[in-house]
Amino acid sequence: MATIAAPTAPVCSAPMKATSNGAFQKENPLDFALPLLIVQMILVVSFTRLLAFLLRPLRQPRVIAEIIGGILLGPSALGRHQKFLDIIFPEKSMTVLDTLANIGLLYFLFLVGLELDIRAIRRTGTNSLIIAVAGISFPFILGIGASVVLRSTVNKGVSNIVFLVFMGVALSITAFPVLARILAELKLLTTDVGRIAMSAAAVNDVVAWILLALAIALSGSDSSYLVSVWVLLCGTAFIVFSIFVLKPILSVMARRSPEGEPVKELYICITLSIVLAAGLITDIIGIHALFGAFVVGVIIPKDGPFAGVLIEKIEDLVSGLFLPLYFASSGLKTNVATIEGAQSWGLLVLVIFTACFGKIVGTVVLAMLFKVPFIEALALGVLMNTKGLVELIVLNIGKDRKVLNDQTFAILVLMALFTTFITTPIVMAVYKPARKGKPYKNRRIQRQDLDSELRVLACFHSTRNIPTLINLIESSRGTRKKGQLCIYAMHLMELSERSSAISMIHKARKNGLPFWNKKPGDQNQMVIAFEAYQQLRSVVIRPMTAISPLNSIHEDICTSADRKRAALIIMPFHKHQRVDGTMESLGHSFHLVNQRVLRHAPCSVGILVDRGLGGTTQVVASEVSYSVVVPFFGGQDDREALAYGMRMAEHPGIKLTLLKFTPKPETALNPPKADMGAESKKDNEIFSEFLNLSKSSESVKHEAIAMGSREDVIAALRSMSSSTLFLVGRTSPVMPLSDRSSDCPELGHVGSYLASSDFSTTSSILVIQQYDPSIKAMEKPLDDINEASNKTVSNGV
Repeated sequence: MATIAAPTAPVCSAPMKATSNGAFQKENPLDFALPLLIVQMILVVSFTRLLAFLLRPLRQPRVIAEIIGGILLGPSALGRHQKFLDIIFPEKSMTVLDTLANIGLLYFLFLVGLELDIRAIRRTGTNSLIIAVAGISFPFILGIGASVVLRSTVNKGVSNIVFLVFMGVALSITAFPVLARILAELKLLTTDVGRIAMSAAAVNDVVAWILLALAIALSGSDSSYLVSVWVLLCGTAFIVFSIFVLKPILSVMARRSPEGEPVKELYICITLSIVLAAGLITDIIGIHALFGAFVVGVIIPKDGPFAGVLIEKIEDLVSGLFLPLYFASSGLKTNVATIEGAQSWGLLVLVIFTACFGKIVGTVVLAMLFKVPFIEALALGVLMNTKGLVELIVLNIGKDRKVLNDQTFAILVLMALFTTFITTPIVMAVYKPARKGKPYKNRRIQRQDLDSELRVLACFHSTRNIPTLINLIESSRGTRKKGQLCIYAMHLMELSERSSAISMIHKARKNGLPFWNKKPGDQNQMVIAFEAYQQLRSVVIRPMTAISPLNSIHEDICTSADRKRAALIIMPFHKHQRVDGTMESLGHSFHLVNQRVLRHAPCSVGILVDRGLGGTTQVVASEVSYSVVVPFFGGQDDREALAYGMRMAEHPGIKLTLLKFTPKPETALNPPKADMGAESKKDNEIFSEFLNLSKSSESVKHEAIAMGSREDVIAALRSMSSSTLFLVGRTSPVMPLSDRSSDCPELGHVGSYLASSDFSTTSSILVIQQYDPSIKAMEKPLDDINEASNKTVSNGV
């Protein structure tokens, strides 16, 4: 009698152990979870950073490099070699990789929620709101047609409604963080297009998450719609619970973290644990753990340092190390090879066309109805077509829920990649906002009409620069009723790849200056200083912000100066004084910013070496008592410095001293240059004006100093070392006053000596370069201080 063999159970591979005993124990480390995960992380991060570096000349956002990197590591390129996948990304390791990637994504979505300010969305104008709705609804409607075509060809066997919602969400999303970075990179944040795009994208972001929650609720394995209703109701209950229970808890911790004091480690731990708990709850509900993290980020109070400290604690680890793993995980699911044949490629073209047509046309039509010019409306439509991480999240959830098959998933990933990649070049091609303002006459401090308004663009990096800047402005306001002083206070902020850069952009766009918060009870040092000083009737202070990479922020400074018709740009020196009196550099990048501004400025420029002008706090007008010294050797920059000093001398608390240096008669001079006579004539004219001023004011005096060597110059300057402020021309015609070579050519010979620790630790210096339209910007080498510097006197001056 024949026996029937019992069916054999499928053999499951044993789970990977965490760590190996080492290669010397004849164990392959890549067969164990932790060593393999480390190799995967190093490979993914290195590869995506390399791609980001290669794509930098094309001005593409880093998300493009991360998406491409993930695809290239997957079965579309390197993964086509099965041995590579078996060694680096074996199937048994994917659970660990996906889990770690989703933990990173969980906290990244928490950061995205921190960036999103619901109050800003409430303040969104009607125009931006309607444009945002049109930018969502039109591509969503077109997505219905695309979903019908895809479902009847390559994506059969799924629920029609669920697939329709996923397609609509995938086509209508705008990536707010990516859009903000592109706008900042292209310097469009302050344009009308930038303002509308940011407002509309913020609204789009919220609507996209609501639609995604709906799509996830509908895509459960249970076909009953009653389950979907329960999921949505429980999700709504969680949001209500977060607002009325979690938000007060987080608000208490935020209030107990005052400005200027470190946030308690316990508060950080509690908040990050709440993020995980919220993710667990939403995962139990069935709307993905990411929603819980996002909601917690949204409800955290944005005022005060609490949110900023949270971002600072986790953003580098999450964005730099964990997030690229998610792109790699997504890329490993993307197989471009599944798109084969005319039909598949035709469907890819159809999806791209539908996404672009729906987003761009819907936005353009509504924008033009609100009388936005066609070119601006077109640029706005292209910008709103930007995709990013949220798009990939939607697609991955759709694939995990079996709503999208491999081919449809690959088509939609390539659509997201293509639409984002084309955004920057198309916007650069079609939209070129005017960078220059109208021509204007007063580009210098020295001018014929002394009653005209003096406009100054005063730049600063941090609170460290504020007291000296305020005291300098107070000293410069003069006493003329007509010749008022208008100050544009520009906060220079570096645009980095960090998540907090987007939060910074959002705050700056909201109110002009990141710290310019009009809400009472939340004022910091900068707000108090500027608001108090603005009470002076004769000075108008207008806040501005420049957010750019440091290698191009000089363009923002020079463009703003031209548009605001400034006569002087004041830049902070790239070094600050330490307690022991030595100068410490903030970094070479800040050094280069000042040099670029000097080359390209449309007006005069001053470099301010801050040594505590007036102390560390703002000085009221009645208490101003400064001694200002102007070393005068001749030349246009010295004349500009003297003109500024004469304006300052109008303030009753300023004592101005002019040190007029002239070569001794017995000193042998080199042959004069052809224009030396014209320069001497101009020097004599402004000196005559100074003499007239000194006759009418006892606080103005001058000393004539005969110089035969550089020691004479040094001795004269040292005699005034207790002065509060030195106003110096950058190209004063003297030899270097120090034996050591200067690493700061932008200060000139005299300025470099005065800024050295050997001279003084209390005197601030303003080194001034007068605007000269006859010299082209790029023909002004900073190391060529003045050709006459070697020709003034033969024995050392």
